[in-house]
Order: sequence, then structure tokens, then C-alpha cells
Amino acid sequence: MQDGIGDIGGQINGGIDRLAGQVDGQTNQVAQHAARVLALAVRLLRWPTLGLLCTPIPLELVTLGLAVTAEGWVRVVGLLVVALLVAVTVAFGVRRHRILKAVSEPSALGTELGIAVSLSERVDDARDVLGEVAGGGGRQVFRRLRGLWHGISITGRWIEEVGDLPRARYFVPPKIGTTITLTLAAAWLIPVSIVVTFLAGIGTIARAF
Repeated sequence: MQDGIGDIGGQINGGIDRLAGQVDGQTNQVAQHAARVLALAVRLLRWPTLGLLCTPIPLELVTLGLAVTAEGWVRVVGLLVVALLVAVTVAFGVRRHRILKAVSEPSALGTELGIAVSLSERVDDARDVLGEVAGGGGRQVFRRLRGLWHGISITGRWIEEVGDLPRARYFVPPKIGTTITLTLAAAWLIPVSIVVTFLAGIGTIARAF
């Protein structure tokens, strides 16, 4: 089993090496610079996103406890709501982990970003996107990057090809849009969890009298 996984990993690395040889020097330089900026931005966001991930968890556990002690349709609805909240938390946590792993080797990320650009039908425009990212960054890096990619003609074939890049795929469509959606959902999860926990608590108190 491990040999099979190793073979697949070797094939992926071999494919990336072959594609990397087709990237021109200018694109590679811009991609490497953009990768360093992205790595720094993601690391700066490491702790804020950890807080975003962990804050709802105690509220979800409290709501779960209250739902379990309820009866009938209240219990069913409560468990379904908790399942939905937990699903958002888990999805956000998994995506956060994968992005942190993607930027752990900036040079490898830069290589894959260069490949992503070279696979585009409009190489110059795609390279300009990375150039814009390299000149910015910060807390809004993902929003800016999504907005910049939005102006590029993205084909289904390109999306399929960049999907095979284990690091760069999280910084290009469609996964970058999913990341932003999950982040917004995780942010909304905090007030929603507070309200749900409050209502569940009120319901539990009401049933006790």
C-alpha cells in the first residue's frame, strides 16, 4: 500500500518537474516572488484563522449537550443544526491545514504557480496576476487574488490541469473561491453559534418548568 502511494507521489513529482521545464524565466521569477508573498500572508493569518476555527467549538459542544437531553422533534432539529455547524468547522479546519501545508515550501509553491501560469491560454495576463499579488499581500490577499483571477479567461481544461498541482491549486480558481466561502461561513459561525446556543439554553430552561 505504501509502495503504491509512493509510486503515485513519484508520478506527480515527475509530472511537475516536466512541466516546470516549460516555464520561462520571467514567469518563474514572478511566480517565486508571489509564492514568498503568499507564504508570508498565510503565516500572518495563521493565528487569526486559528481563533476563527476554535471559537465556535465550545458553543457547538454546549448545543450538542442540550440537544441530546431534549426529546422528540426538538432533539432531532438540534442534532441536525449541530451537525451543520460542525461540518462548517471541520471543512474550514481542513482547508486551513492544507493551505498552511501548501506554503510550507515557498520554492515548490512558486514552481507550481509558474506551471499554472504556463498552462493558461493567456500567459502574459496570468503572469500579471501573480505580479499584482507579489506587489501586495496582507490580510486581503485571497480576496485580491480571486478578484485578479476573475479577469482572466479560465477554461475547464485549465482548471482540471491545475487541480493536479498539490500546492498551487489552493491559490487559483475554483479552490480559492471555496476558501473564501468557507472563511466567510466560519466567521458567521461565531454569531450563529452564540444565537443557537442561547436559544437551546432557553428551550432547556422552559422544558424544566
